[in-house]
Order: sequence, then structure tokens, then C-alpha cells
Amino acid sequence: MKLAAMRQAVRAIEPRLIRGTVRAVRGLVLSVEQLPLPVGSLVRIEVPNRAEAPRAEVVGFEGTRALVMLLSEVDGVSTGTSVVVEQTASTVGVNEWWLGRVVDALGRPIDGKGDIPPGTPQPLWPGRTSPLSRGVIRDPLPTGVRALDAMLTVGRGQRVGIFAGPGVGKSTLLGSIARGSAAHVNVIGLIGERGREVPEFLEHVLGEEGLRRSVVVVATGDESPLMRVRAATVACSAAEYFREQGLDVMLMLDSVTRFAQAQRQIGLSAGEVPATKGYTPSVFSMLPRLLERAGCLATGGSITGFYTVLVEGDDLTEPVADATKGILDGHVVLSRRLAERSHFPAIDVLASISRVADQISDPNHIRARRHVGRLLSAYREAEELIQIGAYARGSNPDVDAAIALKSELDAFLRQGQDERAEFPATLRALVELSLSAESAGRRAPQQGQASAAPARQAQAAPMKAAGGPPAPAQGGRR
Repeated sequence: MKLAAMRQAVRAIEPRLIRGTVRAVRGLVLSVEQLPLPVGSLVRIEVPNRAEAPRAEVVGFEGTRALVMLLSEVDGVSTGTSVVVEQTASTVGVNEWWLGRVVDALGRPIDGKGDIPPGTPQPLWPGRTSPLSRGVIRDPLPTGVRALDAMLTVGRGQRVGIFAGPGVGKSTLLGSIARGSAAHVNVIGLIGERGREVPEFLEHVLGEEGLRRSVVVVATGDESPLMRVRAATVACSAAEYFREQGLDVMLMLDSVTRFAQAQRQIGLSAGEVPATKGYTPSVFSMLPRLLERAGCLATGGSITGFYTVLVEGDDLTEPVADATKGILDGHVVLSRRLAERSHFPAIDVLASISRVADQISDPNHIRARRHVGRLLSAYREAEELIQIGAYARGSNPDVDAAIALKSELDAFLRQGQDERAEFPATLRALVELSLSAESAGRRAPQQGQASAAPARQAQAAPMKAAGGPPAPAQGGRR
């Protein structure tokens, strides 16, 4: 056992004598000679008169020279500047002290609460998980959001995308899930966010209660694209650490779109040829590697992933949105039309889907969900006729029931930001809503009855005015 520990220590030794020299600078990329390091290695740029030496990462090669991308500014770098290896293994140290803390893409605390003790090295890009080692999604994971738990039930280990344009409530929905979910740990990656939005998210959206059992990894939009990509991988590595402890982890990345945009910048700087709408091939190869890291294992522990996708112009066929939708196990669409009506969370349940909802729900839940979904669909199809008063009551029992219960349906799908819905109460309310709809449908008049009533009233009016039935015409049949 002692020999095995010694071997592990030897493997963990990092080389310290490898030194290269900067020969060219192209944007954020440095061309460095005599630097035989693998891609993903961290290096230190020895810039004179800098209090802290800037760091960089090896992203590729050009002949015998290494292409190194800076994690910060290039100020002070010139031809002949020395580049020294700092870490060849692409890892980050994670431990339980990360809970309740805010860290950057290098795992350094940025919340002013002191240092974090060194943790267990976790690979930023671990090896592929065998599909046979994954567990089957069998159990629901309550999120505390009624619209999700009732209509788009999420399972432990599922991966769900949240698709929306800017300003429709993606971050607010993530905060509600983080506070109300039944997961043991939340790992939240804020990728490419505006600087002012980070403290707002921590204080107003996540809150003290949510932060207490969460790890927040931050890389703002003004940081290097390498830091934004690294922040996403660090968040996944932290989630994998807690999953290895047998815990149920909720991983939330906001957003995958900004991750893809950052990787596009890296790829173009490294010389990749742009493909679909300027995105490089590496973007579409990295997306499945990133998203497949969530899931449950047969040995225990799970990572349930929520990934926000910023769709340009609310276009769900945009390349990143389209590629992401094909990888995930479900998608939640936030509607700007609902948000403009102050309907929050603005979840369009008809445009959304959970691919595991039926296999983790009981028969009563499935039946009630399908019934309520059918009512919402029927109302949407007839909405224009209803609004202009052209709908004839009795034409469609589902539409009649939806009209009768419209306020109850909207109230059920609406929820305050700080309101947490208990899962059993949500299911009970959904079943009761379905039963009320059945009663309303039975009470609605049939189409024939509805059309006959105006005719009888039209006949009654002249009879009443004349004092009795009109006399038959001369020569007519009696």
C-alpha cells in the first residue's frame, strides 16, 4: 500500500524546469518556442514589473511552436518574454469546503471569505463514461416549480435545456430551482454574465438559503474566452466530485450559448476554419462532451443538469440551440408572449417536453397531465375565435372546459419567485384540476343544443308578439 502511494505521488509531480520564449503575439494568442507541453497545460508569463504573473493555457501548435492563450490581458508581453510551465495536468482541486463559496475558473475564491483548503484533483475533461455504467432514470426530482413538476416532470440524472431569448426569466427560474429542488448540492456556473448581474443573482435570485448548499463558478463576459470555457468545465468537475460521494447534484450552467461563443473565439484564434454561422467544428464536438457529463450512475449518485440556451431572436433552429436540443433529454421553452402578460415563470408547456416524464410518473399523474395539456392545446387553437367572440359554446367540450377553468389553469402554472411548491401538493392540485375539467366538460351544452336554442328563441318572439302561433297561409296544409 505504501508503494502504491509513492507511485501516485511520483505521478503527481509537476515539471518545473521547462521554459519557453515568446516569439509572436496575435491577439490573445502567443507563439512560444521551446515549450514541449501537452494541450491544456497551464503556464506562467514572466512579465517584468507585474505584481502577479499572468497565466495562460496551451491551446494548440503551429509547427514546432506552441500556441498559448492568455487568461488575462497581454500588457507587458514582448518578444523574448519567458514562459514557464506551472501545471501540465488539466485538473482543479475540489472538496466540501467549496459549498457556500463563489470561485473563479481557476478554482480561486472571489467572495472575500478567505482561502479554500487544497482539494482532490478533478480532471477538467475526464474520460468518456461507459453507457453501461450509467443508471436508468427511475425517480422524479422535485424542483419546487409547479409547472415543471406537474407538466414536465424531471428525473434524477436527466439533462434539460432552458431555451429563451434575453430578458424572459432564465436566471430567475434557475434561482427558483436551486432554492426549491430536492437535490443535496447545487453547482451553478455563470458563464459570460454581466459583472453587475453576479451579485444580483447571488443576493436576490439565489439568496442566502440557496447559496448555503451551492457552489457558484463565475466567469464574466469581460474575461478571456478561455476563462469562460474553463468555468463551465470546472463547474462540471465540481458536480462530478459531489456525485462521487453518492449525492444527488443539481448542475446549472448559464449559459451554453456563451460557452459555445467562447470556444468559437478560441478555435478561430488557433486557426480553425469557421463552419455553420461562424462556429468552428470544435464547438460542436465539445457540446456533447460537456452535456454528457451529467447523468446518474449505477453505483449511486446523480447529476441532474439544467442548461440555459440563449436563442437569438427567439429562433429555436439557431445552430447551438438545434445541436443542444438533440443531445439533451428534454427542453423547457420560455415564451416572451407569456412574459409580456406578466405570466411567470414564462414556461410554454405545450412547446416544452421531458423525455422521461412518463417513465417516472404514476398513472394518475400521467392521466391528469395529459388531460390538462389537452385543455391548454384546445384553448390555444381556439384562442382567436374566443377573443373576438366567434366561438360557439358547445362546439368542443375541451375548449368549453378550458374556458371555464382558464383562470384556475393560469393560477396553477404561475408561481412567485420566492414560492416553493411541495411535490405531493402539486400532484394533488393537478389531479383536482383535471377532475374539475371533466365536470366542466360534462356540464357544457352539446353543439346541437347550442344551435337549437337561438332558433327556439327566434320562434318564441313573434308568437309572443301575436298572442299565439301564426295562422297557416291560405291553401296551405293543416
